[in-house]
Amino acid sequence: MKEKVSAVILAAGKGLRAGFGRNKLLAPLCGAPALYHTLKKFDIPEIDEVVITSSDFDFGEISAIAAPFGFRTVKGGETRAESVKNALNSVTGDIVLIHDGARPFVGRELILKCLDDVRRFGSGVCAVPAVDTEVMARDGEICARLDRDGLYHVQTPQGFYTADIKQAYACSGGADYTDDSAVYGAFIAKPHLTRGDIKNKKLTYKQDFDIPPVRLPSVGGAAVGFGVDVHAFCAGVFVTLGGVKIDCDRALAAHSDGDVVIHAVMDALLSAAGLDDIGHYFPDTDPEYDGADSMRLLERVVREIKKRGFKPANISVSVQAEKPRLAPHIDAMTDNISRAARLSPQNIAVAAGTCEGLGFVGEGLGIAAYCICTLDNI
Repeated sequence: MKEKVSAVILAAGKGLRAGFGRNKLLAPLCGAPALYHTLKKFDIPEIDEVVITSSDFDFGEISAIAAPFGFRTVKGGETRAESVKNALNSVTGDIVLIHDGARPFVGRELILKCLDDVRRFGSGVCAVPAVDTEVMARDGEICARLDRDGLYHVQTPQGFYTADIKQAYACSGGADYTDDSAVYGAFIAKPHLTRGDIKNKKLTYKQDFDIPPVRLPSVGGAAVGFGVDVHAFCAGVFVTLGGVKIDCDRALAAHSDGDVVIHAVMDALLSAAGLDDIGHYFPDTDPEYDGADSMRLLERVVREIKKRGFKPANISVSVQAEKPRLAPHIDAMTDNISRAARLSPQNIAVAAGTCEGLGFVGEGLGIAAYCICTLDNI
């Protein structure tokens, strides 16, 4: 009889070190929420069931990303260990792979290798050998050197027989383990290492994302900025883009109004001025911005860059969406941005297109927007 395989994807953290002002797994990565890429890797025939953990705060957005895959979302806990235990109570597989949602570059070969090691050895813990000199430090000074021979950097996925890892966590009490292999090793058996992959890196800081809002080099004396935003579809009857409410058979999951066009514009303006991104100024953890009107936030951004001695000079936005049809609304979006940015419509370009059925947007799972802007000195 074939053993049923479950996967647990951990996405209940806050990701504060990334500095996005929201869960980093909801931030854009290559045209989709970072979590989407991780889930896509586990949407394979060898995995029978996927359970994703989420905080109460992000439950709606994470559920929206998970729904098209047919994956389940469950409430996580205050710590990683609590989230794992909650998820393990929901899985039904004989084998379970536990994986960080912040590792979207995991490959299918590694997933299958980990799964095979569980069947052969009882556990499979992905890890890569240390290649740098390893030291221990205290108060900013090196106090010991470690022999890197035999040292490994532990990754995920980590695979176990479900009954074993559940028993290990049951025995652990309330201890806050940050690694599943440590729990397994403390109460069940020595974990078996599965040779990992250096490409399977964890997204931790903003620079780990390949399309962060950045300030680009100046062109002809003008400051140039780039911004991007993306949101998944959820249940609803309209979307708000460029300040325009547009009838649609879906809505965009977000804590504000989900206006990806205006969010991209704001990030571009802020980055051009050398300021932090919108997550810093309007964190989605602040109740003030629950359901916020993004046009009003754009007006505040324009005032903020004015304090730095800048004003918008040119704004160019590209929206990618399979639905709804945006062409009839381009002029209204342009006019709204013009008023909020205090910029002539002639200096604003809004373009819309599809992704020809490819990727997150092409599969009709959400909408993405990109913006490049220039600023002039006041």
